[in-house]
Amino acid sequence: MDNLTNNLLKYAQVVFPQPFRNLFTYLIPDELLGLVKVGVRVVVPFGKRTLTGFVVALTNSTEVKEKIKPIKDVLDEKPIFDEKALKFYEWISEYYISSLGEALRNSVPYGTEVESKKKVVADKIICRKLFDSEKRKDSLKAKVLSKLMDKEINSVSQIQKAVKNKNIYSVLRSLEKLGAVSIIDDVIPQRVKEKKIKHVSLAKSIDEIYNTIPELERKSPKQIVILLELISQKEKEIPLQQLIKKTNTNYSVINSLVKKGFISIYEKRVERVYSEIYTEKSKEIQLSERQKYIIDKIGNRISSSEFESFLLHGITGSGKTQVYIELSKIALSKGKDIIILVPEISLTPQITARFFNHFGDKVTVIHSRLSLGERYDAWRGIINGKFKIVIGARSALFAPLKNLGLIVVDEEHDQSYKQQEMIPKYHARDAAIVLAKLNNCPVVLGSATPSIESMYNALTGKFTLLELPERIDNAKLPIIRLVDVTIEKKKKQMENIFSRILLNEIIERLGKKEGVIILQNRRGFATQVFCGDCGEVIICPNCSVSMVHHINKNVLKCHYCGTTVPVPKACPVCGSIALKFFGTGTQRVEDELGFYLPNVKIERIDSDTIDRKGKLSEILNRFAKGEVQILVGTQMVSKGLDFANVTLVGVISAETTLWLPDFRADERTFQLLTQVAGRSGRSKSEGEVIIQTQNHKHFVLQKVLMNDYKGFYENEIKLRLQGEYPPFTRLALVEMKDENEKRLKAAINEFFELLKKYKKGIKLTPPHEAVIYKIKGSYRYQIILKCDKKIDSSGKLMRTALLNSYVEYIQKSKFKDIRPIIDVDPQSII
Repeated sequence: MDNLTNNLLKYAQVVFPQPFRNLFTYLIPDELLGLVKVGVRVVVPFGKRTLTGFVVALTNSTEVKEKIKPIKDVLDEKPIFDEKALKFYEWISEYYISSLGEALRNSVPYGTEVESKKKVVADKIICRKLFDSEKRKDSLKAKVLSKLMDKEINSVSQIQKAVKNKNIYSVLRSLEKLGAVSIIDDVIPQRVKEKKIKHVSLAKSIDEIYNTIPELERKSPKQIVILLELISQKEKEIPLQQLIKKTNTNYSVINSLVKKGFISIYEKRVERVYSEIYTEKSKEIQLSERQKYIIDKIGNRISSSEFESFLLHGITGSGKTQVYIELSKIALSKGKDIIILVPEISLTPQITARFFNHFGDKVTVIHSRLSLGERYDAWRGIINGKFKIVIGARSALFAPLKNLGLIVVDEEHDQSYKQQEMIPKYHARDAAIVLAKLNNCPVVLGSATPSIESMYNALTGKFTLLELPERIDNAKLPIIRLVDVTIEKKKKQMENIFSRILLNEIIERLGKKEGVIILQNRRGFATQVFCGDCGEVIICPNCSVSMVHHINKNVLKCHYCGTTVPVPKACPVCGSIALKFFGTGTQRVEDELGFYLPNVKIERIDSDTIDRKGKLSEILNRFAKGEVQILVGTQMVSKGLDFANVTLVGVISAETTLWLPDFRADERTFQLLTQVAGRSGRSKSEGEVIIQTQNHKHFVLQKVLMNDYKGFYENEIKLRLQGEYPPFTRLALVEMKDENEKRLKAAINEFFELLKKYKKGIKLTPPHEAVIYKIKGSYRYQIILKCDKKIDSSGKLMRTALLNSYVEYIQKSKFKDIRPIIDVDPQSII
């Protein structure tokens, strides 16, 4: 829509990143005509607050009768999303049951919104008098007053958290009438903006300056130093701070030169660019015939701008990344943009380094380890057309590229592609397929261990199956051995957590200067601490999970809420000092390896150690150079890593994911073990994998041993059909949580009764406790919905039931502050 048309349109339809689904109409003031466009963000009044909203439509008339409020400001010069992108966000909103504004929140980096938040300013003297006059000190009013006496200025959320009750607004209003508090709106500006730095350049010609040097040299020799430095600059400008530091001068000298007209100072936008610390030498790659066939087949779809979903099933080390690079070359040659999704930051360093080697500054990266400024500048660079290739985790799917020609979802099976924390709970793999369809481009789902759903879609013709069954460079798949630790214990062949077989192999590989990777998919030192006398396990006070021992700080930590407490000296129940530490985490693996191999450099990779940007890349660089001999880690070491010198992979315990009460437990175990096995023997040296287990005859482990994906899939698909699980049914999970268990039960039962009105064609499980019953102080109850795809192929029946029940519940329930959390296509039901 051009500016001329915009000038005729007086009203904007705006949505907000809030749970409500309405469109709100705002007047476009004359001074903002032409600036307000579909796809930009605007700052508007909303009730007594100020919010940032997204413009989704423009009109020249409205049916709204009451006075229409004007837009205050426009945040964006260029639209963030266009018509195609808006359709994509509308699909996410509809499919995953959220408001359009909540879906659009993903289109902008965190920290770029403007909003107001209520602050409560207390008069402590009046609050003290009111508190003293309260008869019941456990009443909600008394609790609020207690918090206000403790701290003079609070946000509403701080008070809610302190009193453990969200319904405090009526109390605050009554206190405001009594003069005990003032409630004010505090407008919070954008947390992140363009970065500008003062620069200095010459304001006169070099000849003019040379003519005045003798006079300046007599009076102000320091000014001469600055002028000569500026003359020597090739770029003819230099950052102010850098100039002062380089010339060992100060601001007064600079200001004198400005007054004399010799130099000028101005602000210049500086781009905060993420640079990948991990580096690889660029290699000449000889493509196999199979790779060429796949590149041609997908490349034809890129060239003709046609949508098609491809499942690239390539065994570990088969050259999938090189296929992505060659396809990106085709897309770029057609003037198109590319999105490369990876499930975790652990995969980003190597794949990013390889793309940078080929495409240089056309590549940008988006993931959670970037600073707010780096993310903001990457986002702006994408909008301005500077970057053509975006690599990153699931949020990279929302990069504002305008001419998509290819989407790649690497390790498509990974559960990290599912958004778990925020609404909407989208799945990036499934959303990528929809985005590709809207943009008439191919989408490539790559994996050595495809998800059951994706393989089913390929075998039933929904996706096109392409296979890379062999490793590149004549590398062979590693030999896999299962070591049953129960048998080894009887033979007295265990050295604490290591079998003698695994320990001997580690020593042998190190002797050959080869690399070793050890997997244990649990953090910490001991995963449980329990009393040897009464059997009490130390549980987190806020969650129904055991605390994990972290030996480096000698604390117990909850991996769900982050609560940390000192290790108790005695059992908190019976007082016994017979505390025992059970289970094995990555810290223990690292510690015991250090005991057996004191002169070997070991690095641990898990979320406890990769606590700062660049740390992972530093470790990988040192491992590639041989400065680190052993990597110990969680699932972060199981995928994406490609090191020619790694010839041994050890798995401490195969059962860490196998015993979880989840229908995907077998699938995840097979994928994890197959993926980590694939890190070994990726070059000419033969690789080996040793998996320690307590049940070597288990079906899943036997299929891993034989590298038999097909056999595993055939068995698993039968179990899914019998159990009425995906891909044959659609699932949805409704969860409610609250600190008051009695209210929670009443609320979820009420929602269940509403759902029962729409149960035709849908199977409902009655409300039940979640497997992890309590997290962060809140109890959790769930309802599971199942719907046969033969009855409801698109999922519309289930979504209608959920949406109607949700709306009715919010409108009528007395428990509306306990909101249902809806997860369509959940990846876990724990």
